[in-house]
Amino acid sequence: MKNENQTTVTGVNPFDFLAEWVGDEQKRQDSLTLIEMMQKITGHPPKMWGPTMIGFGTYHYISPSGREGDWPSMSFSPRKAAISLYITMDATAHPEFMEKLGKHTTGKGCIYIKRLSDIDMSVLEELTRVSYEDLKRQFAVK
Repeated sequence: MKNENQTTVTGVNPFDFLAEWVGDEQKRQDSLTLIEMMQKITGHPPKMWGPTMIGFGTYHYISPSGREGDWPSMSFSPRKAAISLYITMDATAHPEFMEKLGKHTTGKGCIYIKRLSDIDMSVLEELTRVSYEDLKRQFAVK
């Protein structure tokens, strides 16, 4: 069953989104740092996915239930409460990084941070790199 994802690539410029919709200056600066890091790791430029998610590259998935679609290889969303990082499909897959990351909380497939100064950026970068390699082994990443 083909998925009609509501979260798809839009024509909005991610930098315009940050300038117009992210009012907190620190969150905007943290977002620019994340863009630089994720673009370096994936080799893909940032693109808006839906109204608030900045993604890099794509992969095609088919879930166990048969639902399928395209999704960004990695992404983040600078939300009001926290920055949501979508860099791993399973936030429990790499406990060795999570223990050293710093102040964060997790959902199944995301990591929430208030600001980059709360975490160890070298740990985040390595976790992001390892997670991207994991994703490339499992899916045809474009």
